[in-house]
Amino acid sequence: MSRTGRSCTGAIVFLGPPGAGKGTQARLVAGRLGIPHISTGDLFRENVQQRTPLGLAARSYMEKGELVPDELVNEMVRRRLGEPDCEQGFLLDGYPRTLQQAETLQEALREREGCGPPVVVNLGVSYTVIVQRLGGRRICPVCQRTYNLVSQPPLSDNVCDDDGAGLQQRPDDREEAIRERLAAYEARTAPLIEHYKAAGRFYEVDADRSPELIAEELFRVLSPRS
Repeated sequence: MSRTGRSCTGAIVFLGPPGAGKGTQARLVAGRLGIPHISTGDLFRENVQQRTPLGLAARSYMEKGELVPDELVNEMVRRRLGEPDCEQGFLLDGYPRTLQQAETLQEALREREGCGPPVVVNLGVSYTVIVQRLGGRRICPVCQRTYNLVSQPPLSDNVCDDDGAGLQQRPDDREEAIRERLAAYEARTAPLIEHYKAAGRFYEVDADRSPELIAEELFRVLSPRS
């Protein structure tokens, strides 16, 4: 029996740069497998909105455009994994992003009965496709609906289908910002990818393709877990 008394059939981790489609694919896979999809972005927003001590601490970094320290991220994730819906497994999107976070995750898994190392999927995507996806993204400032000028355009140019508001481009979706985001991702995450490759249970998936083809391969790769 584990120290916590919780059981676990396994954990899945999705890695990939901005624009790889992690969130879209994570929701599809988690829904198919009947496990929760845990996004660090969602955790940040929930903790900030609920004004938890962790959320207030994280907000001070986010407002300055700084990375939230590993200690705060790790504690948010630890608490989320302690909730009942995670007992039979979970899919992590955006965590871990550093070796230190990976070590913390492994410690948490060791405390759960039946949990070995996570299955890790890296969604690889080319620079050209990333720029196309992120550079073409537009958001409605009223309802927050997201469009893509290439793959999911609005019915009328630059106008939200739902409320007629003019669509906007986020500053970090411009190409100069995209280059900076990718450089930061590579610097922090490249060692993590090598770590998980060496550990086994690691899969590379070509995310340059359509969401439907990516999902089909993911379901095939992860089907033994369903």
